[in-house]
Amino acid sequence: MMAARVTAQMVAERAGVSQSAVSRVFTPGASASSRTVEKVRKAAEELGYRPNVLARAMVSGRSRMIGLVVAYLDNHFFPDVLERLSNALQEQGYHVLVFMASPTGNVDNVLEEIMGYQVDGIIMASVAMSSDIALRCQARGVPVVLFNRSQDIDGLTWVTSDNVNGARQAGEFLVAGGHERLGYIAGWDGASTQRDREAGFRNALADAGRRIFAREVGDFHSERTQDAALRMFDVPADKRPDGVFVANDHMATIVMDVLRFDLGLRVPEDVSVVGYDDAPPAAWPAYNLTTVRQRVNLMVEETVGALLEAIETPKDAKPRHVAMDAPLIVRGSARVPEGWTT
Repeated sequence: MMAARVTAQMVAERAGVSQSAVSRVFTPGASASSRTVEKVRKAAEELGYRPNVLARAMVSGRSRMIGLVVAYLDNHFFPDVLERLSNALQEQGYHVLVFMASPTGNVDNVLEEIMGYQVDGIIMASVAMSSDIALRCQARGVPVVLFNRSQDIDGLTWVTSDNVNGARQAGEFLVAGGHERLGYIAGWDGASTQRDREAGFRNALADAGRRIFAREVGDFHSERTQDAALRMFDVPADKRPDGVFVANDHMATIVMDVLRFDLGLRVPEDVSVVGYDDAPPAAWPAYNLTTVRQRVNLMVEETVGALLEAIETPKDAKPRHVAMDAPLIVRGSARVPEGWTT
């Protein structure tokens, strides 16, 4: 036999407070005295009461739910990002609904599904959106923030690292290291991160009177990156790069594995490798990867701050375009130029 549902009124009677006091205790951001909180939570525990989040959302007009769209979960950078974003939002009293999207496909149908949950806002992590769906989100009063992507859409907030200057540092570092033949392994060409990182790398080489010696595309995909590395390096010694910049760490670690285990080459003695992200595996002794760091804590702080401002004070919120400083982290996977300081 199904037990009777415990109501807020029953908790109020047990605690000796009003029903509105019970509501305040279980509403994030609402005020209640410590004595009231203690009595209400004790009564709720004794009765087995759980607040009805959906009912509260219908009354308040706010679900306190955030839709988080992610892709590339095989890349160690993004599970870390997902955890940090979720924790930051939960600390502010918001619940997170996670949706997976194809990194190279149309995400409009995913966004339509998310809005069906009456979310208060949306964060898109390394996923782009069409201008049409952006306008529909704005028309429904659902703010959207892009994380690790930039897009030229009026009214849209985005937060990235400074991909152009970060990649420029990688190029300058490799040039200063005396490398003669520098390669580049690209990500998916539809991503702003890929385009900006390649532009920064090319700029650094151009300033030194150089050009990319060899270019392959890994598409931010494991198997395609393996194939790209074999095409680039499984050639005679004078035809292969002696240094390579890879568009993210996920691909860079795969390139290192191909170089060492498939081709028997030494890193960095035969080939220097530099990545981008400073994902957790970059610091593992097995890779010890020189890379450009995305300052994830600050990027998450900016993203959550911009989204909550747009939700809670929409009239005052202005679109933000943030390109966070991205320092080069020198480890052991690339030849260090003499006298180089970071």
